[in-house]
Amino acid sequence: MKALVFTAPGTLELLDVPEPVVAGGDVLVHVRAAGICGSELHGVRHPGFRRPPLIMGHEFAGVSADGEAVVINPILSCGDCDQCQRGSRHICPNRQIIGVHRAGGFAERVAVPKSALRPMPTRLSWDSAAMVEPAANAVHAWTRAGGAAGARAAIIGCGAIGLLCLLTGLADGAASIDVSDLSPGRLAVARQLGAAATELHGEYDVIIDAAGAATTRADSVAHQRAGGVALWLGLAENEAGFDANALIRAEKTILGSFAYSDEEFDRAMNLLAGRELGWTDSYPLTAGVGIFTELMNGGLHPAKALLRPEPAV
Repeated sequence: MKALVFTAPGTLELLDVPEPVVAGGDVLVHVRAAGICGSELHGVRHPGFRRPPLIMGHEFAGVSADGEAVVINPILSCGDCDQCQRGSRHICPNRQIIGVHRAGGFAERVAVPKSALRPMPTRLSWDSAAMVEPAANAVHAWTRAGGAAGARAAIIGCGAIGLLCLLTGLADGAASIDVSDLSPGRLAVARQLGAAATELHGEYDVIIDAAGAATTRADSVAHQRAGGVALWLGLAENEAGFDANALIRAEKTILGSFAYSDEEFDRAMNLLAGRELGWTDSYPLTAGVGIFTELMNGGLHPAKALLRPEPAV
């Protein structure tokens, strides 16, 4: 079968690879749509968390061997540790992630544990189904931030997760949400989705950094009101870059947000069901090397790029 393989730092190749081995407890899934995540772009440039050779892709949906349309929850946890017992299996210290620790959805077919399959709602298109995983991150971010009802909020970074944070915050009743991004096209999409302004001004009750650079993290702290909350879910850089003294003097709070609970994943499916996401761009898997490389090198700026393997005839 065809697969997009991370083979070396900065390098992906479209290769003919062996069919997946379907071990006990696994199910073969024919991939219909898979999203390219910003963390994968960073991971290919700077290997560490992801190590070649690897078929990446943790945002995907497809058809199981028995013909059921499914969305994949890529987080695999041990089920026994304290975090799993508390219902926080997404931060299980023994967790694995499909597309990171084992082959993922940048392929025509992939073997995944049956526990990772979620029935796909009938009102969900394939492109929207591939957006459920980042949408679950957005749902979790607002939950971590304490909810959005009545909040004056802001989002830094209008990639897919930033835009999905915007949709989630508005659905949760935020009074207003301002956004910022370097891409005029992404800012235009944010306006269409309901952003109040496309630059940050003043202070906010809640501010989400969906970009993950030292400068954007510093901005998230600088634009917090006293006693406010900054939530970080971007993973672009390791540096924090914020003013720690200002954090102390104004009793500001910084929260990290990683992944989501099973309940938040289900809520994300319901949030997207029946919603047309006209700001995603789909490309055939066979064009994946070029699309991924352009994204990685800054030559392409879609709000979200999806890869679509051709279904078997």
